[in-house]
Amino acid sequence: MNLHPDILTAIQRALEEDTGAGDATSNSIFPPEAVMQGKIIAKENGLIAGLDVAQTVYELVNKDIDFQPHAGEGATVRPDQVLAIISGPARDLLTAERVALNFLGRMSGIATLTNHFVRAVAGTKAVILDTRKTAPGLRMADKLAVARGGGQNHRTGLYDMILIKDNHIDFAGSITEAVNRARAAKTGLEIEVETRTLEDVREALSLNVERILLDNMSTEMMAEAVRITAGKARLEASGNVTLETVRRIADTGVDYISIGALTHSARVFDVSFDYFSPKMETEEPR
Repeated sequence: MNLHPDILTAIQRALEEDTGAGDATSNSIFPPEAVMQGKIIAKENGLIAGLDVAQTVYELVNKDIDFQPHAGEGATVRPDQVLAIISGPARDLLTAERVALNFLGRMSGIATLTNHFVRAVAGTKAVILDTRKTAPGLRMADKLAVARGGGQNHRTGLYDMILIKDNHIDFAGSITEAVNRARAAKTGLEIEVETRTLEDVREALSLNVERILLDNMSTEMMAEAVRITAGKARLEASGNVTLETVRRIADTGVDYISIGALTHSARVFDVSFDYFSPKMETEEPR
């Protein structure tokens, strides 16, 4: 699987956290030679993301586990739809089950919520962005889920863009001073400035920054910021965006809408792993 190394590390840590010295229950009940087949099924409507992550979990537990996806990444699914068929040693299937479903459920929940926002702004120029409000250690998995739900990733971390926020501005004394200090550092990174008033927007525009963040502004203020900016910088709306408000925000003409809730408040998508008990068998000893 072509997964980001951080996702592979997160999987390994999750397996270590869950299994420790082994699965005491399964190892007690199933003989080593027992094999089993099961299916992952959706329990609700939504978008699926992370089947490849779930498959990797199983393969890291035992490379001989056969994982057959029955849905594509980003596919819309319905209750009781089969997402994958899995077969292999019974002990290993049970050992991998919870970690695989935890990743699949979280990622599918994020993708589903993201897609609700994407569909809500369809027909406008606004792009739905995520934020750094991800679960510790799961940033790359969370952001992959956003992308598979139709959103776009904003900053991966503090290192790939300069985003001058209120604390930076307050410490420096002004937007102008903060931008000057950032440019003096010669990082070569794109600069975005958080603004709280229309006067802040005008000051940021005078400095020729690439992006301006409109923090918790009313839609009326956002529309005026779009008029003032006239395409000279890209505008990002942020702050308490909901499914009820996102369309009105998009209609102001902003370029981006960033939503922390995509990753910090998405409900886990309900999936389960059901076993084909009648097909369970014991291999002949070798």
